[in-house]
Formats: sequence, structure tokens, C-alpha cells
Amino acid sequence: MQRWKLNLVILWFGSFLVMGGMTMVVPFLALYLQQDIGLTDQHEIGVWAGLIFAANFFTSFLFQPIWGKFADKYGRKVMLLRSGFGMAIVTALMGFAQTPLHLLLLRMLNGTISGFNPAAISLISATTPKERMGFAMGVFQSGGVAGTILGPLIGGILADMVGFRSIFFITGACIGIASLITMFLVREKFDREEAAHQPQVSVLEGFKQLSRIPQLMALLAVTFLLQFAMLSPMSLLPIYVQELHGSTENLALMAGLVSAVTGISNMVCSPLLGRLSDRIGAQRVLLFSLAGAAIALIPQAFVQNVWQLLAVRFLLGMFMGGLLPSVNSLIRQYTPDGMESRAYSFNTSTLALGNMVGPIVGGAVSGFIGIEGIFIMSGVFLFVNVVWVWFSLNSKSRSTIRP
Repeated sequence: MQRWKLNLVILWFGSFLVMGGMTMVVPFLALYLQQDIGLTDQHEIGVWAGLIFAANFFTSFLFQPIWGKFADKYGRKVMLLRSGFGMAIVTALMGFAQTPLHLLLLRMLNGTISGFNPAAISLISATTPKERMGFAMGVFQSGGVAGTILGPLIGGILADMVGFRSIFFITGACIGIASLITMFLVREKFDREEAAHQPQVSVLEGFKQLSRIPQLMALLAVTFLLQFAMLSPMSLLPIYVQELHGSTENLALMAGLVSAVTGISNMVCSPLLGRLSDRIGAQRVLLFSLAGAAIALIPQAFVQNVWQLLAVRFLLGMFMGGLLPSVNSLIRQYTPDGMESRAYSFNTSTLALGNMVGPIVGGAVSGFIGIEGIFIMSGVFLFVNVVWVWFSLNSKSRSTIRP
């Protein structure tokens, strides 16, 4: 097997385990706080569960650019191992938590040391032939999506089999195994001596330099708005499904299908659209997918039954499958040499920011515009982003990076 393909397979596996481990806690977090930690007040459980879930994204948003800077200086594989082994240890420690504060601090630490995915994307972009970049990014994207979809399902199954605390130990062990495989089998060509002679700038200065490239700012906006659009209605989706379904029979199953169907079509279509971008260009696939996602969001406000909602959300996932792989390919194209990891880390920060802001804004405005209004609002935002991306990517010049 060619080296870039072997790297891709191993990092796909690692991304699947990392994202699966991060989402595996979702189905039983409130029950873990109640049964193992000992909380009894339902309001208190809800508050702590929300804080603990968001803590990982908050610290990830803050620290990703720092790890991106180190990756450009010391190498991507070093950052992969730092993140992988670190998260393996921290995740296992969550199984020993005795208070909600313990769990909150560990989730914050987990977000602080995370950075597996941006380092992996940067390594893949550096080792993959240019003509196969779209395919590689699409395949890698499918691994993270698969972990995100199956993580809650696996977590729920394991909770019934081995109990809540044991899940953290199992997840930590799986991430540790993936990190060991990465350590022995993943290879990268990285010249530390050459990197050491590159101008060393702070994280803030690095962002200022990259922000002078208008194409990169438009691409970061795609990542943020995509996560915003997906997560802003998420907490209200089960209630919306109940209204459309008209009864409580099989309600949990229907709500689960509506939540998962987008990820399933995303996972299937990411490699296909990535391969297509290698043939016709990542820019065309990005604009097509972004416009399609905007169009697919708005009809969700007008569906009359659950099956219509399922069909539209499946279509949304298909278009989403072409977004992040295309964004990652284009980030590599517009980023100056030596700053690739930093650019990808800023992209991951915007993704984490969308994960945080989406549910907050969705919950805040839902009382005024309802979940239907959230779908329409998100679609309008993506349409505006289509125009921004089109003008930015068709600009003939790239802003000069000034020291």
C-alpha cells in the first residue's frame, strides 16, 4: 500500500475513535450524574450536563491555534501522539470522577489537549498527491462523521452492558490503541531544522497574517455556519418530531432516525464528492454543496410529517458531505507553506465555536421564531455565505502575507 493511503487508513481509524469517544458520553451523561455521581435535583442535573457537554468545545476553541503553531514548528505526528495519548488518559480518568466539578474539569482538560483531527488533516494534506487530495479529505471526513453517529449508539449499548464508569475506561483504551498504531505506522516527511528557521510569530499574529487572505476567511465562515446550522435546532428536534409524528409511539426511534440520517448520508457521500472534487475542482463542489445545503435547510420548516423531514435531512447530509472535505482541500491551496497546521487549527476552532454558539442561539431565539424559524434563519445565513465564498474564491489575487 502506498504510504499516503496507509496514513489515511490509520488516521481514519483514529478519527473514528476520537470522535466516537467524544460523543459516546452524550446519551447517558445525565444518568451518569444521577446514578454514579449522586445528583438528585433535576434542574441541577440539567445545568451540570449542559456545562459539562459544552466545556470540551469551549477549551478546544481556545487551544486549537496554539497546538497548530506547535505542529508547524515540531511536526504533525508529534501533535497527533500528544493529543491521542493525552485524551486516552483524561478520558479514562473521567471514569473515576466523584463530583460534577471533577467531570467538568476533566472535560475542559480534554478539550485543552485535543487537536487530533487538525493535525491529522494537516499530515494528510502534506503526504497526499495533489490529484487525490479531495478523495483523501472526503474519506477522512467520513471517519469522523461515522464516529459522531455511532458514538452515542455504542455508548448507549455499553451503558446497559458494563455500566457508565466502564465506558470511560473502554473509550480511553481504544484511543490509546489508535495512538499506538499511529506512533508505529504513520510516517511524515517533516524537516524540523527548516521549520526552526521559519519566522516565529505568536498565535494572534499568525491569525492576523492568515486573515489577510480573504479566501481563508470565507472558508472558515463555511465551517462555522455549517456547525451552527446543524446544532442550533438540535435540542428542539425531538419536540418537532413529536409534533409531526402526532403520538408518543416509537417517538424515541423516530427522533433518533431524524438526528442520525443526516450523518449517515454525509458519511456515504463525503468520499464520493471528494473524488468528484479531484476531477472538477474543490471550488465547484464547495459552491454546489453549500448552495444545496442552504436549499435543503429551508423546507424543513414546512414539512407535514416525519417521513418528509427524514427525506429532506437525508438530502441535507448529502450536500454536507461535500463541504468540509472541499474546505480542507482549499485551505491547503490558499495557505502559505509552513502555516498549514495553524490554518487547520483555526478551522477546527471555528468548528468548535459553531458547536457552542449554535445550541445557545437556537435556544435563545426559539421562543420568538420557533424551530421553523431556526431552519429558515440558518438557510439564509448559508445563502449569504454562498455569495461571500463565490466572490472570495473568484478573486484573482491572494493578499500578501507580510512579516
